[in-house]
Amino acid sequence: MADGGGAEAAEWAAGGSEGDEELESEDSSGGDGEEEEEKENEAEIQRLEEQLSINAFDYNCHLDLIKLLHQEGELVRLRRARQKMNELFPLTEELWLDWLKDEIRVASENSEREKIYELFERAVKDYICPEVWLEFAQYSIGGIGQEGGIEKVRSVFERALTAVGLHVTKGSAIWEAFREFENAILSTLQPPAGGVLSSEKQPALTAQLEKIHTLFRRQLGIPLMDMETTFTEYEEWSEEPVPEAVVKNYQKALQQMEKYKPYEEALLTAEAPKLAEYQAYIDFETKVGDPARIQLIYERALAENCLVPDLWARYTQYLDRQLKVKDLVLSAHERAVRNCPWTVKLWNQYLLALERHHVEHARVSETFEKALNAGFIQATDYVEIWQAYLDYLRRRVDFTKDSSKELEELRSAFAQAVEYLKQEVEERFSESGDPSCSIMQTWARIEARLCHNMQKARELWDSIMTKGNAKYANMWLEYYNLERAHGDTLHCRKALHRAVQCTSDYPEHVCDVLLTLERIEGTLEDWDAAVQKTESRLARVNEQRLKAAEKEAAGTEQRKQTRAEKRAAKKAKKPKAGDKRKANTQGDWDQQEEAKQPTKRRKGGGSGGGDVVAEKEVPEEEEEVEDMETEAGLFGRGGSAKAEAEATEGGPSRWKDLPRVVHNSEKDNVTVFVSNLSYSLAEPGPTLRALFSACGEVAEVRPIFSNKGSFRGYGYVEFKEETAAREALKMDRQDLNGRLMFVSPCVDKTKQPGFKVFKYSTALEKHKLFIAGLPFSYTKEELEELCKAHGTVKEVRLVTNRAGRSKGMAYVEFENEAQASQAVLKMDGLAVNDYVIKVAISNPPARKQPEAAERAPQPPRQSYGARGKGRTQLAMVPRALQRQSNPPAKAENGTAQNPPTTAAPAEAKKMSNADFARLLLNK
Repeated sequence: MADGGGAEAAEWAAGGSEGDEELESEDSSGGDGEEEEEKENEAEIQRLEEQLSINAFDYNCHLDLIKLLHQEGELVRLRRARQKMNELFPLTEELWLDWLKDEIRVASENSEREKIYELFERAVKDYICPEVWLEFAQYSIGGIGQEGGIEKVRSVFERALTAVGLHVTKGSAIWEAFREFENAILSTLQPPAGGVLSSEKQPALTAQLEKIHTLFRRQLGIPLMDMETTFTEYEEWSEEPVPEAVVKNYQKALQQMEKYKPYEEALLTAEAPKLAEYQAYIDFETKVGDPARIQLIYERALAENCLVPDLWARYTQYLDRQLKVKDLVLSAHERAVRNCPWTVKLWNQYLLALERHHVEHARVSETFEKALNAGFIQATDYVEIWQAYLDYLRRRVDFTKDSSKELEELRSAFAQAVEYLKQEVEERFSESGDPSCSIMQTWARIEARLCHNMQKARELWDSIMTKGNAKYANMWLEYYNLERAHGDTLHCRKALHRAVQCTSDYPEHVCDVLLTLERIEGTLEDWDAAVQKTESRLARVNEQRLKAAEKEAAGTEQRKQTRAEKRAAKKAKKPKAGDKRKANTQGDWDQQEEAKQPTKRRKGGGSGGGDVVAEKEVPEEEEEVEDMETEAGLFGRGGSAKAEAEATEGGPSRWKDLPRVVHNSEKDNVTVFVSNLSYSLAEPGPTLRALFSACGEVAEVRPIFSNKGSFRGYGYVEFKEETAAREALKMDRQDLNGRLMFVSPCVDKTKQPGFKVFKYSTALEKHKLFIAGLPFSYTKEELEELCKAHGTVKEVRLVTNRAGRSKGMAYVEFENEAQASQAVLKMDGLAVNDYVIKVAISNPPARKQPEAAERAPQPPRQSYGARGKGRTQLAMVPRALQRQSNPPAKAENGTAQNPPTTAAPAEAKKMSNADFARLLLNK
């Protein structure tokens, strides 16, 4: 709509209608206060406009600007602001109604009516809007006096019935409004009271009566709320009895309505976003199989959940596979990407739909350009959208021709994709999103297989290898297979020779492939050269692995020596055996143990205020995994209550005399493991019993003590019922004496070594943010207040160490992906109390296990006496010799090559004197 002039603005600002008075009511106080408020509002308007010039996709900023302009009565600027917002986003039903009412108020009767019609047409395309359709129909009645006015009104009503006439709760309003309009026309055809109808008007009157009968019959055949009232109204209006066929359709619709009622009632009582209720409704309609009703329930769900990409994906997929109506399908896809522009899957489906319905090439290219500017949140998303577009361009090429415009366009697009990922994407994300160069690989395959241009394919693979892929065997084998299929033996041999030289993850594999090639096609000289090259390479690899094993062995020995020195130093500080200690000195031991209490730091982690905040996201799994090892000390997990009482009362001399009670694993379901408690906790048994008694009846509390009698900071609480144990798990992370108490299920990790107690997702969560670099003193409430300005915050979780101190990192969960994306754009790099924070979508890296691939499987832990493992139980084979007998392979690219499998000492293969001699001589 074109911008209006100053006369329109003056008319709206100074008009006498109620709407004009409402717009100016807040400015009626006059005086300096009014001028000051106007200045403040104008300054805020300018600030919002400047912010939108920087980030036009700030949805909330658009809303604030429209609200302020509406308050100030700035019609021209308000109209422009609404236009800009609608160009980027679909508008809700409320926003459209406000806009339409404002425009209707200032529009002249004739000249502006067509523009209002155009605005209505735009409004009904965004979402299913019963109120907008009703307003559209009522507005069109105002033009009934124009040529063809009655038919235009009927056309609008029929379109409204098609769009929302099946709406169970809101469809009746459209039907009733249509009947009222037809009844109004009927009244103009009927003669006045006491008059006689002329013969000329009789056919028109009969036709009008039939129109109203038809509307009643159509409505009564559709399951709608309050159908009974409509049927009664029809009986009263009709001068003849209701036809039997109409009654049967009405009764059938009533039966259908009974099936719909549970779903409608569930929607009425549920709280937003009602996704589960809508999904159940969609499943029901899908089983019934009426396409119009399936489409309607999808539209209803999307009107309330327009920012849920999966819902849009399911809807567009249904339209693509079932209805296949071009205008309907493409309209839904366009609305999907306008609502969720950050979702690459929706853009991919849109491009496929455009191609499927044979849309002109220019529109497909334009859509692709919009996708690149949509602001994806991952580098890999850009790779996906480029791949989808390149697939489309490849399908346009006729490869039977040596050259064509389409082929040149495809090659140009491949070059643009490589450059775009290198420049734009890598600059934004610090990575291209395509480390294995999948786009260049696709390009090379097309050149080799379809264009028969192996020279270009080889150039592309040379470029791929220079991007850090030369060390991976699978990349060389991919290139080799391409040469094998479309190249020649000479280049296959060259590729494998280079692979043997460069591969560092699986050199044995490429060596085998080279030898196989020479065995089948090579000459004797080729075979000798291949054998010499592979033997030389594998010898260097084995030497490197041996050095790595020796380095590991030396490091292990050094760590062992360091531990031995620490134990010796600690033993030297202990009191002599003849010294007697008083009973009241037990507190000194507790204080010493508390001072030395380990925090079991993770790799790269720490505690206290001196922690260094990592700039990349720490896997949540590593932050809060519980220690749940089976205790092999006194009492263990099966200590008795009597032993607990004696331990509390007696001195250290009693501990060595108490027997170890075997744990009853059958009671794990009623037992919880409590850890991270203070070593100085006074009377841990009674304290834990009192604390957990609120969850249910406690059968037994088993705190774990050291051989000296000091509390070790964890224990077990056994309940009488399993429900009480489940209730106790809710006390996890509760503060106890200034420390976070960890409460976990009781699981024997010797039987379930892979068990982890972890309640947070470690996968990509697009609605959750990871924030790093926060001040250590920053509280959860302060962070929530900071994030609240960018959307609805569902949860804020500070990452803490075991002592409960913040590590300067946090996870913030928003209501949807759109709000999270906006928060990233606004908060990343923000200064908070002189700290510059980093904000990203939560996507924790996989938990690193650098040593796991090199270690041998450990045998189950054995239970020993109070003195631990005796000297006679030590393995007599030196560790260095054990490692040399099977040196571990270096793990690269996430996979270990031939991991060693060292058996337990008790199961080690017996060695003869000759075996020992050979080992020593080989060394």
